[in-house]
Amino acid sequence: MKQWLRTQGGWWLAWLALTAAGAVWLARTELAQLQQDFETDARIAHRLMSQQVVQYDAVLATLALLEPGNTGADHPEQRLPSVYPSILRVQRREGDGPWPEGKQADALAAAEARSRSQRRAELAALDLAQGRYQLVMGATPVSYALEIDLAGSVPWRDWPMDPKQSPVRVSLQRGAQQFVLQPGRAAQAATSGWRFGLTKALASPSQPFDLVAERHVGWGELPWRSIAGWAVATALLLAGLWTAQRQRIARRRAEELLRLGQVARLNALGELSAGLAHELNQPLTAVLANAQAARRLLDDDPPDLATARDAMGQAVEQARRAAGVVGRLRRVIERPEAGGDAKPLVLQEVVRSAMHLLAPEFAQRGVAAQFDAAAQAPVRVQAEAVALEQIVHNLLMNALQALDLVPASERRLAVSVGRNGQEGVLTVTDNGRGIAPEAMPRLFEPFFSTREGGLGLGLSLSETLASGMGGSLSAAHAAPRGARFTLLLPLVAASRGGTA
Repeated sequence: MKQWLRTQGGWWLAWLALTAAGAVWLARTELAQLQQDFETDARIAHRLMSQQVVQYDAVLATLALLEPGNTGADHPEQRLPSVYPSILRVQRREGDGPWPEGKQADALAAAEARSRSQRRAELAALDLAQGRYQLVMGATPVSYALEIDLAGSVPWRDWPMDPKQSPVRVSLQRGAQQFVLQPGRAAQAATSGWRFGLTKALASPSQPFDLVAERHVGWGELPWRSIAGWAVATALLLAGLWTAQRQRIARRRAEELLRLGQVARLNALGELSAGLAHELNQPLTAVLANAQAARRLLDDDPPDLATARDAMGQAVEQARRAAGVVGRLRRVIERPEAGGDAKPLVLQEVVRSAMHLLAPEFAQRGVAAQFDAAAQAPVRVQAEAVALEQIVHNLLMNALQALDLVPASERRLAVSVGRNGQEGVLTVTDNGRGIAPEAMPRLFEPFFSTREGGLGLGLSLSETLASGMGGSLSAAHAAPRGARFTLLLPLVAASRGGTA
């Protein structure tokens, strides 16, 4: 169960990591595109406004060049507001006369003086809150002043954004004053999103306004649909990989179980043949001895007993044939000697492999085995791989079958690995019904089983395999209830004369 949780946790972490990486990439891509669009629109807006203010400089310069200076003639500049709706009014000052409107006369006169000095138009009165300002061109014999409406100066026909729907805020600023051309979306707290900004001066020195564009991107503008699609696609991909891995693991587990089953059947046949040979050898030997004795006795009888002697001779031959058949059967299916292919094995790895193969059995019975292979250093024993696997497999299966007799909520199975002198120790403990006292002495006898329908060969075979590898297998009662099986095998160092 712990291994299953670790495996599931790994897949979930992989999905979260891939989803997070994809979400970050999609969000960064979207933000980069939004910033690029913002900067493009802001630069277009700056170019359009620069063209407008430069046009006002050109209008003043043209008036100064074309004015005939005849005070009695008609003033054609007064028709400019009809041509340029953004020019609200045109004022003029001839010769040494004063500027009209006493309230702004001083500002116009000061702007005219700066204009004559700089030889360009100069800014006079400025009221950005109302969207108005005056531009003065000092010339001889007539100086001119234009009163300009900023709202009317915006070329909305060519404007790159929808002033009502666009989230970009655009304003003209000079000092502490500003005029909002496009309100955009109200900026939220600086910590709740991303902010783009662009500040650039207009192209006219006479009208030193800064065009300021701002764009706030909130969390709601991220590509959540794309992120959700990426998360679903990643989940489907990982689910497919997980399913393929589960199928591969299940196939390998089935192959291993099949291999162990085949080995177990062969070993069981070997154990069975050994038992049959043991059981048949004594009666066959008795038949042979009795037949030979009868033949000798019959030889001492009258000669007319030849037929009896022939019959007894045939009995002797049949008995020998039966003994030969049993012997040949045992030689054919007899189990090879354990330990013939002994090699160093890590006991923890063998236990982990066996528990992996029996994972469906554990899950079916709701048993979570207590085994921590990483709690200590590896225990290396000298053993034959298949034999050791079969012993561990048998011990775990016996424990699981014993737990079938207790409620599911009370089932406990503990596996521990350690050292005892020059031997490696494997202990399998369950809290099943335990072993009856009268069954304990016969527990490892062939064909003896405490389970209904059992062949009684599993523990006998395991004990025989353990002995063949130079180890031992024993059983004991576990407190307060259950059974404990202990497998002892020689450590690698001990089997090599004290060298690891």
